[in-house]
Amino acid sequence: MTPIRLLLVDDQAMVRAGFRMVLDAQPDMSVVGEAGTGAEAVERVAQLGPDVVLMDVRMPVMDGVEATRRIVEARDAGAHDPTAQPAPMVLVLTTFDLDEYVYAALKAGASGFLLKDAGPAELLAAIRAVHRGESVVAPTATRRLLERFLPSLPSGPREQLGAQEQLAPLTEREREVLVEVGRGLTNAEIAAKLFLAEATVKTHIGHILAKMQLRDRIQMVVLAYDTGLVRPRP
Repeated sequence: MTPIRLLLVDDQAMVRAGFRMVLDAQPDMSVVGEAGTGAEAVERVAQLGPDVVLMDVRMPVMDGVEATRRIVEARDAGAHDPTAQPAPMVLVLTTFDLDEYVYAALKAGASGFLLKDAGPAELLAAIRAVHRGESVVAPTATRRLLERFLPSLPSGPREQLGAQEQLAPLTEREREVLVEVGRGLTNAEIAAKLFLAEATVKTHIGHILAKMQLRDRIQMVVLAYDTGLVRPRP
């Protein structure tokens, strides 16, 4: 089995050393490089072709948000180029679970976030999940971020009309599923609430991702808030 190639990005060398010690001990993982700034991270991605980037957000020169944006843009640009080198997924590492930088990084295309004080088992599981193309942010954690940091929501008639047009490709049932995803419910919880089979919920989610051209569940939550289907708590 080919190991998951990892790039560690953090401005503190001791933090990188700690992560490397844990990750290099795994038979299915290999740290192929490190970077101390976002700018270095973008360069290392191009040079080394990692599968997953562990990205700090608060760094000098270029923060992790901008670095994530550039890495994801390059990944999306090369998605339809069979000769392009596969681009990595980005897992954001942060000290605080309610950090405006984390929300910005998720908007920029990160696949999720993890607290730096997470245990080794949680870190390893998150890396493997991201490598499989999954999101690792718990729906409730995503919801907390959105409720605190979402800058604006449709309010007037004109904004609401734009939101309705944006959601036009979705069926009524798909909108219902999107609302519950935005509220932080799991697939099993959505199935119970809407009286559906869990497999049916997964199918609806797949249709929403495809129709709205979204990368993952995180972007579904962002869409639910951006269009006003779900609103932050007071």
